[in-house]
Amino acid sequence: RSCSFTGFSTVQSRKLAKSLSRSSVRSRMSLKPPKAYNSLQKGALIWDPKPLQVKKTFEALKKGLNEYLEAHQAELDYLSGRHKDTKRNSRLAFYYDLDKQIRSVERYIRKLEFHISKVEELYEAYCIQCRLRDGATNMKHAFSLSPSTKASRESLVELYKNFQECTEDMCFIEGALEVHLGEFHVKMKGLVGFARLCPGDQYEVFVRLGRQKWRLKGKIETDDSQTWDEEEKIFIPNLREKFEIKVTELRGLATILVGVVTCDSINFFTTKPQAIIVDITELGTIKLQLEVLW
Repeated sequence: RSCSFTGFSTVQSRKLAKSLSRSSVRSRMSLKPPKAYNSLQKGALIWDPKPLQVKKTFEALKKGLNEYLEAHQAELDYLSGRHKDTKRNSRLAFYYDLDKQIRSVERYIRKLEFHISKVEELYEAYCIQCRLRDGATNMKHAFSLSPSTKASRESLVELYKNFQECTEDMCFIEGALEVHLGEFHVKMKGLVGFARLCPGDQYEVFVRLGRQKWRLKGKIETDDSQTWDEEEKIFIPNLREKFEIKVTELRGLATILVGVVTCDSINFFTTKPQAIIVDITELGTIKLQLEVLW
């Protein structure tokens, strides 16, 4: 395989290497500085693209956005049908109110369609940079196996630069895609533990998603109900992090770790609230129940 590269002239090898840089995403897209994105904050740049994670997130995100689009399109069809009937009956006040609702739904549908097209555009650009990066990797490997010449050494230097540029572009696009992921509204539904939960027991639940944290305390009342100092928290999803949930039991000044679990957020990109029940202990004797609305 390496022999096919040994006959490259200096001009050919340079053209082949430079062809990657001309396709740089920054020459075709206007991207904001890294500080605009969750995973690309100043001082925390990580040039390590996650193509498999991006693919899974893109597919889940597009599916969820299409669900919202279908739901609002159905609502628009229903309102449009009522609009025609109302027009024939000449109930002007109701007619104008219905017309206002229709225009509002139409505007929201146009926003959703633009949102979907933007996400598709970003992912298409990401895939292009991913293929260029893989191509640069394969070419570097092939040149490294061929006899060393001045032309091959110059091409290796150029390929390394292009590889780095594709890597940076992929990370910038990941940051741009994160802006379109929306919000997760997480609600605390309580602990389920049967005999493990007794009146007077106090627990602390710690939920983390990247740098975002939610710490809340709860108590088991005498009637077996639960009171928590917070009930809802908004998290901004990102491509690299999973939810980490830790539950500890509070006994005076001491704390006892009940369990730690991680939860992927891929399944949360949907129109319906998702009930999440996770086993905190290995045997499942204590479960944590949350509700996530995207």
